[in-house]
Amino acid sequence: MMFSNVDWPLIWEATVDTFLMTGFSLLFTIIIGLPLGIVLFLTSKHQLLDNAPVYHVLSFVVNVLRSVPFLILLIVMIPFTRVLAGTSLGVQGAIPPLVASAAPFFARLVENVLRELDPGVSEACRAMGANSRQTVLMALVPEATTGIVAAVIVAAIALVGYSAMSGVIGGGGLGDLALRFGYQRYQTDVMVVTVVILVVMVQLLQVFGDRLVARLNRK
Repeated sequence: MMFSNVDWPLIWEATVDTFLMTGFSLLFTIIIGLPLGIVLFLTSKHQLLDNAPVYHVLSFVVNVLRSVPFLILLIVMIPFTRVLAGTSLGVQGAIPPLVASAAPFFARLVENVLRELDPGVSEACRAMGANSRQTVLMALVPEATTGIVAAVIVAAIALVGYSAMSGVIGGGGLGDLALRFGYQRYQTDVMVVTVVILVVMVQLLQVFGDRLVARLNRK
């Protein structure tokens, strides 16, 4: 019988866990990554807070975190995750490594979005006597809103994939289900269902993001 091994209540629970992991991780990714990306931009060469030592240190940290494969980062961060979240298992234990991987990636996206802005925006603010904080909040971020929203969608889609990989260390969600039942117990139908749900989640995020960006562009 097709899908005879599929426990639909368990699939639903795993789907909810994946949503929770992605949602909370995305929230913390934005909270950390957005200001980090802005600071990277501001401290880079010829910008408002041009500071080579600060930029190079931050850039090095971001590059290191981005270069470490997520599965390795999951394992390396287990002791830190236990201290921070109280456990390295389940949704709660998966969030710290997800954020540690996604926040630097999102910060780079934000930095690149800001670099694409017309330099005249900052120059006009300087000419009017605006300080760095006013320039960022009243000019740069509003001008870059569309690009930042697009970056958020890209980060969210990446987090869906990362959340699936967290099943390797018992992170819960659809990845954990696919590993325990689909791979270890050779239940192909369970694997197929989890993959289909993940694909649908990514597609919905992409469609929602495209429409939101299009609406912002019209404004």
